[in-house]
Amino acid sequence: MKTVVITGTSRGIGYELVRLFADAGHYVFALSRNFQPIKDLNLPHVESLACDLTDEKNLSEVVQHILNKKSKIDILINNAGQFLKQDFKNTVMKDVKSVYKTNVFGVFGLTSHLIEHFSNPAHVVTISSMGGVQGSVKFPGLAAYSSSKAAVITLTELLAEEYKETGISFNVLALGAVQTEMLAAAFPGLEAPVSAHDMADYIFDFALKGHRFYNGKLLQVANSTP
Repeated sequence: MKTVVITGTSRGIGYELVRLFADAGHYVFALSRNFQPIKDLNLPHVESLACDLTDEKNLSEVVQHILNKKSKIDILINNAGQFLKQDFKNTVMKDVKSVYKTNVFGVFGLTSHLIEHFSNPAHVVTISSMGGVQGSVKFPGLAAYSSSKAAVITLTELLAEEYKETGISFNVLALGAVQTEMLAAAFPGLEAPVSAHDMADYIFDFALKGHRFYNGKLLQVANSTP
């Protein structure tokens, strides 16, 4: 049984990931502002915790709860994300900062809180986007979102180098189009070729096995554009 921490679990890929890990018999801490959807599933070995990654006090309390239950973490999946589509000329800096607080500082903060409590080996998987990959197709209005997703790619590479002697592997997955609520908001009417469950199934397998083959790597998980 692995001990797994997953963020952004109230819907979409995160929700499906919790179900997959629970079905496989692992112990899961499911973190989300809205903890009710996972709690309602009443899954064995799953704790659904209300967590706002942008609230340092709340984050510290949640981490302390996790560490009181489990002294070592085997897998962390930084899945939580905030989307923003806003023409650059109409930029509202409050909105941009909100995106960065979740997509970048949330990843930075939670990883920092747990860094001394990972097992050996352990795997930290961060979910990015093809929009954050250098040289990929970019879309107007996604300056804040895509640049935040680029930031966590570099963060992953840096952490892998800094902790390469510890047994912790850090990898980042840049996802293409997946049929989620976030995609519907970004590209109304677009039907993605990959469901949230199918992508979660891929991430589930990668989280368990990918550290054997990769560290500090960006993997582009996309079969379409966007």
